Amino acid sequence: MAEVHALDDYYLAISLLITIGYQLFFFAIAFSLKFDKLTDFAGGTNFIVLAIITLAFSGHHDARQIVVSIFIMLWGARLSGFLLFRIIKTGKDDRFDDKRDKFFPFLGFWVFQMFWVWTVSLPVTVLNSPNITQYPQPAFGTGRDIAGIIFFAIGFFMESVSDVQKYGFRSKPENKGKVCDIGLFTISRHPNYFGEIIIHFGIYMIAVSPAAYGYVTGAAYNALSATVLGAIFLTVLLMFVSGLNLQERPGAKKRYESGNHFESYKIYTERTSILIPFPPQLYVHMPTILKRTIFLEFPMYVFDPAKHADQDKVREREIEEGQRDRQDLHRESEAQLIDAERSQG
Repeated sequence: MAEVHALDDYYLAISLLITIGYQLFFFAIAFSLKFDKLTDFAGGTNFIVLAIITLAFSGHHDARQIVVSIFIMLWGARLSGFLLFRIIKTGKDDRFDDKRDKFFPFLGFWVFQMFWVWTVSLPVTVLNSPNITQYPQPAFGTGRDIAGIIFFAIGFFMESVSDVQKYGFRSKPENKGKVCDIGLFTISRHPNYFGEIIIHFGIYMIAVSPAAYGYVTGAAYNALSATVLGAIFLTVLLMFVSGLNLQERPGAKKRYESGNHFESYKIYTERTSILIPFPPQLYVHMPTILKRTIFLEFPMYVFDPAKHADQDKVREREIEEGQRDRQDLHRESEAQLIDAERSQG
């Protein structure tokens, strides 16, 4: 098949237009029917659509293009499939409770999803474009290719396994409210995030090989190198926008104020790395300065009850617990009296 030149020779415009159209199609369904089940499915499968179209358009199907295209399709298929399964089980997505009936706030999420898909797909999109395939390509199997494959394999394993482990843990009624500290969650509090990050740095490492080894030059070299923005954007998103920052301090605050296994959660955070997998036996003794720097547990994630807790909620909870304790004690005393009367009778 001859290569296709569509709007620009990096496939940036055509991939953006496809993404906008794809997301708006699913947005129309979700908003009209107030249907949450297709939201994440639309995001994950969009990666598959872009990879297939840009690879088909390129007309040059060397091993490197095929590998990175398959990698991002595998990741997108697993992610969308798992999230679809989870939302079918749970019934609705709580993220949209305050947006589902509001056109522009709900559309805002989908616009952000468009940008996420388009940006994270950049390494595959640009590698498959005519401005890159016009150059000779290094034989597949360079050091960067091998490193990228290793990154992808480790990341895919960690993200897939940890998602299943966490879902299985939370599905058991006896684990309600408890800290998930099994499997991969013993070495990282967010192994799925770590896996997703290194997946995309792995894809980038493979895609950038033609530029890194000097086969691609000029503007094409700059374009291919700049696709690292996809992996960087994803990392920033997970660490500072919609990932760790929404789960760490807010999660600890909620546990503390409600009295929901906070002490066990505190012990868990002290011995378990926030993101980078590390043996808990060593991490628990790690100096705080290393945890806050090398291991990325920045102060913005740390919960201090004196500074961050709503003390009124804590007092209300303590009063309620005190009342329940007194009621339990009263019932226990009555039961003992009844038993004593029966034994005397």
